[in-house]
Amino acid sequence: MDEDSRYEAVRSRDGRFDGEFFFAVETTGIYCRPSCPAVTPKRHHVRFYATAAAAQGEGFRACRRCRPDAVPGSADWNVRADAVGRAMRLIGDGVIDREGVAGLAARLGYSERQVRRQLTAELGAGPVALARTQRAHSARVLLQTTDLPVTRIAFAAGFASVRQFNDTMRSVYAATPSELRDIARSARGRRPAAPTAGIPLRLAHRGPYQSGPVFDLLEREAVPGVEEIGGTPGRRTYRRTLRLPYGTGTVAVDERSGAPRAGAHPGGWLEARLHLTDPRDLTTAVQRLRRLFDLDADPYAVDERLGADPRLAPLVAARPGLRSPGSADPPETAIRALVGPAAAAELVQRHGKALDAPSGTLTHLFPEPDVLAGAEPDGPLGALAAALADGTVRLDPGADRDDTHRALLALPGLDPATAAAIRTRALGDPDVAPPGADTPESWRPWRSYALRHLCAAGELETTP
Repeated sequence: MDEDSRYEAVRSRDGRFDGEFFFAVETTGIYCRPSCPAVTPKRHHVRFYATAAAAQGEGFRACRRCRPDAVPGSADWNVRADAVGRAMRLIGDGVIDREGVAGLAARLGYSERQVRRQLTAELGAGPVALARTQRAHSARVLLQTTDLPVTRIAFAAGFASVRQFNDTMRSVYAATPSELRDIARSARGRRPAAPTAGIPLRLAHRGPYQSGPVFDLLEREAVPGVEEIGGTPGRRTYRRTLRLPYGTGTVAVDERSGAPRAGAHPGGWLEARLHLTDPRDLTTAVQRLRRLFDLDADPYAVDERLGADPRLAPLVAARPGLRSPGSADPPETAIRALVGPAAAAELVQRHGKALDAPSGTLTHLFPEPDVLAGAEPDGPLGALAAALADGTVRLDPGADRDDTHRALLALPGLDPATAAAIRTRALGDPDVAPPGADTPESWRPWRSYALRHLCAAGELETTP
């Protein structure tokens, strides 16, 4: 989009572009999402940015009305397979906080200087600034939804010191951490939930969202001990355990049924509640849930392309905003795709790690690849587990999809259909066609979504 088109999106408060770009107002020193309900500024006072970090780098503060830091992520970064797209997915997963810029560069196969140059040239901010913006958002969530001490929140969000934390929050939100907490309490008229009650979250998405087919798929695949889903269709809750960099967690996500009301904001959210043994895992947990539920997709782009196909047009009209679910734990997803649900449940019972504090029927974490490589060394399972454990096959958010696909096909006993399923789910590739599937070129780059439409309509056998 050129800047005039972006201004028209701002003038019409078009929520379809939330997260795709941000605008800042020179006279107020504030930056917003395109759908901000505030009075539209004059064109000559407006500047546009690709990321919130770029706007913050120019000295602009986040709007308190539209909360531009809480919008769905750019669908483009999740689709793209180039270095910038892979870097953004890794930063979202918290790699900078855990491994620094050097760790990010090593995962991408570039020098630190090259990574900084590419991100700054395309997104207007370097990796440290992008991670800083993410830390600020994580800290705000903890401040406004828990009673954790401010000092603990500072380090949980990834800041190196309390002073850095205070300076960043004042710079980004024009308020101290204590003031942000007080604002949230005043708005709710009550105190936030205690830490033991978990962290309540609204996982925002862009445009319509067909939650029914997503929850149907999760219900069919659920592995006892690791996952459960309860309730009636339209009001179900999906719960699962999470293995995270600093500890473990459990999460509950509620199904959201029904179409948006006429005139309602073009988007919505899924209600979730996280229980973490270490709050430093908040950012990573949220990003993994977003990938599992495909919340950063652009349904407008997908539906426009697939809706032009005569075969798919009625299916798209019946289910606008249908998603292609990803994975909360890519190695787990890969192993489950290989062995199937029944065998996966047996692996959990034999080799899964028991939670220190079970939560209902959630009792275990799925066994790690290195554990399976030692306990089940033979056959395709042993080969896949060993490859995941030693890094021969990489499934992290920054993995090169083509390289990973070739590495999967090189493993003994792993057929092309299983490799395609892993690429679709574990790597979140939106354009995968399983071998033998009739997928015209006109469906590209959304063939994964096209197959979901066919499965949801009963015209194709359910695929992973």
